[in-house]
Amino acid sequence: MVETYSADEERFYYVVETVKGTTPANPAMLSVPQAELTPDFDPGNLLLRGGGSFDLQAIKPGIRKPAIRVKYPLPSVAPIDLLQYVKRDLDKSLSCQVLYHKGSWTEPTNIISLLYTYMRIGKASVSCEIDGVIEATLELLGQNLTTGTAKIAGATYTDYGGVVAFNEASVLKDLTPDDRVTGWSFSINNNVKQVPVIRSSSGTLAKYVTFGNRGLSGEVKFEFESKAEMDAALADSEFDLKFMLSGSNNAVFPDCHWSSVTHEKWLDDLIAVRAAFDSKGPLTIASS
Repeated sequence: MVETYSADEERFYYVVETVKGTTPANPAMLSVPQAELTPDFDPGNLLLRGGGSFDLQAIKPGIRKPAIRVKYPLPSVAPIDLLQYVKRDLDKSLSCQVLYHKGSWTEPTNIISLLYTYMRIGKASVSCEIDGVIEATLELLGQNLTTGTAKIAGATYTDYGGVVAFNEASVLKDLTPDDRVTGWSFSINNNVKQVPVIRSSSGTLAKYVTFGNRGLSGEVKFEFESKAEMDAALADSEFDLKFMLSGSNNAVFPDCHWSSVTHEKWLDDLIAVRAAFDSKGPLTIASS
């Protein structure tokens, strides 16, 4: 019997689908250095009750809800390669494979494969703190899950390495660098929905996995030496925020308004400003 698997024997890979719901032939699978990985599957069971018994009468499968949550430091080799697919204007779906293995990755044994298809990034959160690295957390929802005991036939697997440290990042407000920032985060909520239909073939699979209304928000923390954020909130000022994610890679949130501004203790006795924002959009994630 195989011993239980550990975190160093767990890998996450993804590839863009040409046809939604179908993993491309001979795919070039890419990886991120995940810190946390939570593959999930909910069969959507229908629990049926009736008269004559206090127990269930039947359990029937409903609409499948395959999901993955992955947290990872942005890889310095390609910081936004996976993150960019949160952009709904790209309209991309992903095939995601979670692999567990024994032995070396070049010659693995006892492989367990979880292949998720028609996956969309429903939520993405990116954050950076002093003396840390830029981290992203993605929540993906899809159409189907297939299990297996091997890598994908004809596939190549590439691991993106490296991390992006806090001192390789910066924040620009209306294109002007802000040198008071001590931490930041932003969130993108695509409100991804499964769209099922009544059909006899593949009836437990959603027909589409589509984007809903989008929410763009975040928070910036400043060391306190100015009342600028409080004044901007009082005046209902509008501004753009640009988060530099190493080199020319960036995320731009246009037409922002501060939604709350608070003062709090920081570094034991210093005062800091915590300012949350909402962005009207549209979102840009690019390498230029």
